[in-house]
Amino acid sequence: MKMSDQYHKWVEWSEEDQVYIGKCPDLITGIHGDNPLRVYGELYEVVEDVIAHFESEGRSLPAPSIRPMQDVV
Repeated sequence: MKMSDQYHKWVEWSEEDQVYIGKCPDLITGIHGDNPLRVYGELYEVVEDVIAHFESEGRSLPAPSIRPMQDVV
């Protein structure tokens, strides 16, 4: 498993901004665009870049804390 797989990433539509917003709150505030697939791809690349930057500086990554909601039974 890649390090980036530990961090929850998602894309959602913003009515207010009229664009798709890609989020990974544990690492970045977000990116935006008109195409949800492109936004997710760019989000994935940015997360990989952030991880590489942390590693190149010898800094510890924040622990993943945002998790997808689980079905409540």
